Amino acid sequence: MKKRVVITGGGVVSALGSDWQTILTKLKERKNCVRRMDEWDKYQRMNTRLAAPVDFVFPDYPRKKIRGMGRVALLALAATENALSMASLIDSPELTQGRCGVAYGSSMGSIDSILGFYSMLILNNVKDMSATTYIKSMPQTCAANIEVFYGLTGRLITTNTACTSGSMSLGYAYETIQNGLQDLMIAGGADELSAADAAVFDTLFAASVKNDTPGLSPAAYDINRDGLVIGEGAGTLILEEYEHARSRGARIYAEVMGFGTNTDGTHITHPNRATMGGAMTLALKDAGLCVGDIGYVNTHGTGTGAGDIAETWATFDVFRRPVPVSTLKNYLGHTLGACGAIEAWISINMMNEGWFLPNINVTEIDPQCAPLDYIVGEGREIATGYVMSNNFAFGGINTSLIFKRA
Repeated sequence: MKKRVVITGGGVVSALGSDWQTILTKLKERKNCVRRMDEWDKYQRMNTRLAAPVDFVFPDYPRKKIRGMGRVALLALAATENALSMASLIDSPELTQGRCGVAYGSSMGSIDSILGFYSMLILNNVKDMSATTYIKSMPQTCAANIEVFYGLTGRLITTNTACTSGSMSLGYAYETIQNGLQDLMIAGGADELSAADAAVFDTLFAASVKNDTPGLSPAAYDINRDGLVIGEGAGTLILEEYEHARSRGARIYAEVMGFGTNTDGTHITHPNRATMGGAMTLALKDAGLCVGDIGYVNTHGTGTGAGDIAETWATFDVFRRPVPVSTLKNYLGHTLGACGAIEAWISINMMNEGWFLPNINVTEIDPQCAPLDYIVGEGREIATGYVMSNNFAFGGINTSLIFKRA
């Protein structure tokens, strides 16, 4: 028999804040965290100047324990520290006895550290390389650094699947506990802000160029949306086997009910409506639920033309009704590898609060988007026992998670 899996802690570092009450207050103000990056003016032929950076003062960690961490790993560590504290697991022997693992991902490692390799290969000089250059830039830098920092001796899963890195980590952590392989999993995703990330989408004409009106972009689902805005941050959830959580008296914030993931098999960047919907169907099947049980869907909602249209129709194909939906990316930008974990944790908190965020920057729904219930205005009070959180990534990677109110 498969084990039940619950959430006993969560932590985020985001442009909206790093605790639920701060985040809730800012969400209810209905203003985003996007600003014009004047320092990006030096990049010739790059059109976008918009981003949502994190204003966060890192704790004074022991230098010896973080010397192999770039900004992305430090963001992950800060979110994880908050999550473990909430779960009453800081300094717990539970972490080091082989029954606690880590599943963590990011789009890539710390981009700044890659400049050391540039120095060697282009300038023929290794002066900018150090003993930690690779450690900071390696794809598994978040997962590996968390494991070493806390002395974990359980399983390590690294999910470097771009915009599904965080949600994939949660899903794989859930399956690991569900199958009895671990009692606890630290799971999430992170990404640091880089102009290079903005340039990736700029070259695809998928980045917003409303540089003079940062408060109005991104505008997912609006007829006048013009692309996404890059953000940064980290999100960590503590997943735990239900009986294990009960035996130690842990507070339970939600139960993980379902996880679905698949791949498009068609195009590396263009979304596939059928397989996006397929991931949602897989999550519903795994949870043993019908579409009528889900009271709210937190959408990927990037603000790109093709992405919004494909996702909304995929959602409608599955639900066959105007299910309430909204996106966090209009507030804090696209946090890439972090978004799946940040959005899952905020969705859980909204479910427990009974209030769901509105889509800001929306004045007229694009008629090409599906007829869903796009929450606007002051937000929405919804009493529901189940929420779904969806994410989609380059490579045609789709994920869907379902959470139950505890």
